[in-house]
Amino acid sequence: MDVILLPKFFSISLDKKLIFLVMVVSVIALASTAFLTFNFAEKILRERVGDQLISESSTRGNSIRSIFDTRITETQILATDPMIQNLVNQLNDISQNDNLESKIKEKRRDFLIEVKGFQELAGYSIGFDDVKIIGKNGKSFFSLKLDSKDDFSQDAKFIQGLKGSFVKIEPSENGDRHMVVVTPIFGTGLASTSEPIGVMIGTMNTAEIDSILLNRSGLGKTGEVYLVDDNFQMISESRFVKSAAFNQRVDTMPVRKCFEQGQEVGDLYQDYRGVKIYGFSYCARDLGFVLLAEIDESETFQPVLILQNWIFLTGLSVTAVMAVITYFLSRLVSRPIIKLRNAANEIAKGNFETRTNIKRSDEIGQLSSSFDLMAKKLQESIIAIKQREDVIKQQQDLLLQFSDQSESYYVGIVDVIGSTKITAKISDLDASRLYGIFLNSMAAIVRNFGGIVVKNIGDALLFYFPKTNTRDQAALRKALECCLAIRDYHKEINEKLQAERLPTVDYKISATYGTVRVAIIATSSIDDIFGSTVNKCAKINRLAPPNGIAIGEVLYQLVKSFNEYDFEIIDNPATESEYGIVYSVTRKKIQTESQLYT
Repeated sequence: MDVILLPKFFSISLDKKLIFLVMVVSVIALASTAFLTFNFAEKILRERVGDQLISESSTRGNSIRSIFDTRITETQILATDPMIQNLVNQLNDISQNDNLESKIKEKRRDFLIEVKGFQELAGYSIGFDDVKIIGKNGKSFFSLKLDSKDDFSQDAKFIQGLKGSFVKIEPSENGDRHMVVVTPIFGTGLASTSEPIGVMIGTMNTAEIDSILLNRSGLGKTGEVYLVDDNFQMISESRFVKSAAFNQRVDTMPVRKCFEQGQEVGDLYQDYRGVKIYGFSYCARDLGFVLLAEIDESETFQPVLILQNWIFLTGLSVTAVMAVITYFLSRLVSRPIIKLRNAANEIAKGNFETRTNIKRSDEIGQLSSSFDLMAKKLQESIIAIKQREDVIKQQQDLLLQFSDQSESYYVGIVDVIGSTKITAKISDLDASRLYGIFLNSMAAIVRNFGGIVVKNIGDALLFYFPKTNTRDQAALRKALECCLAIRDYHKEINEKLQAERLPTVDYKISATYGTVRVAIIATSSIDDIFGSTVNKCAKINRLAPPNGIAIGEVLYQLVKSFNEYDFEIIDNPATESEYGIVYSVTRKKIQTESQLYT
């Protein structure tokens, strides 16, 4: 198959080949850019949303844990009240029912005084809706609310409360929810390891918990935070399901991980609605709940989808424009080449009078002129051709003296700040002396580090380092040290100027790395450099801090691994899109041993 297709491809005309190649390159470039952009954007969004959900789940989970622990502690404090302990002991000792009922009525006021007194002492922060005090045999001794039930011997909360303190959220009789805190009551002076003499069951509202869970800040349009108990039941309100508390089962991966393995989860998974979400869990298996903070995947990665659509539309537009431009360019290129081919065929037939007469200033025009000249020469005698060969050779030798070559170098510029204002206040002679001292001092530093001074441009000095063309790290470090040495010479140069009774100066240093054109001029021993890298170095110089250094993004990528330097982005959005990111460079400060332990 390949043997058949390749000859067909090479037989296609030049303009069609150009269109095909440009389209292939455009599609590959756009596809590569889109792929890298999507991956990077998805990673950044995942990290950002993950950090947000981790913060929400841990902060709110810790707050709810604190509320549970506080309520248990406050209930335990009430349960250790000596008066309540004595009252429970007295009522436990009465065996006759008639005497017990009358004694309970007689002591109700004492229980009520102690509970009210505790609430006043605690500032009503505990917020009791009801407090039940039950004897060790399950008999109800006291309740803030009149309750027909007086035997709790088979009640699950009473039985568990004899073993230790716990807290849970349960549905209330009015269809709402309340928090139930249960703690054992021990006799006066008895340790918590001894047998309890009763159980205290406190009932409180869930307003504090609801205020934590129902706060939607930082959760977007689809985010929610809710609680699930160890029975896999939702015990808080849902953003999407009405009356979900104790009616909605939540058997999802993070809930199972928490109650089965005690692990917290942060990942993509399906929630109780069957919707794929991005969530993080806060596992409090010891308190019987897990908190989930979740946001729909569609909202999490919506910016990526928007970016994908924009890149797709932009790619189609760019491809279409490139196709049109390539078509006209290919026609513009192929027409003179076809004409040149036809003229060559005529020459091959022996028609030496044929001329292309193509008048263009580009390479094709030069080729056509050369072709016409060749045809003309063929009409002349061999002697004339040989004479012309010597002339052409001499012209080529002369042109080679002015040829140029391309290399990648470390390029730097040091420029005086506000030189126009400084020199306006002094004479021309003093200005010349100032520039001479400054430029000669800077040039000496550059040469000491192996750099080549190209030229001075007014009050600025242009230089480069030839050994950096191989990106050798030692050469790059030496070039960077040269710029730092220039920066550190600020005090010395001003002392020189003051000694000559000249104004002091501040200056900026900039450095870039990239391709430059090195012009080798036969009549001069000094090579010149020019190109976009030199232009960029001059333009980012204005971003450098006074008596500081600014480097371009390409150079930063080459030297960022040098541990002895600190690099900081120079915040300038207007230039970032035009020149790339610009960094300032300083040496790292070496801390003394005393500073490390301060």
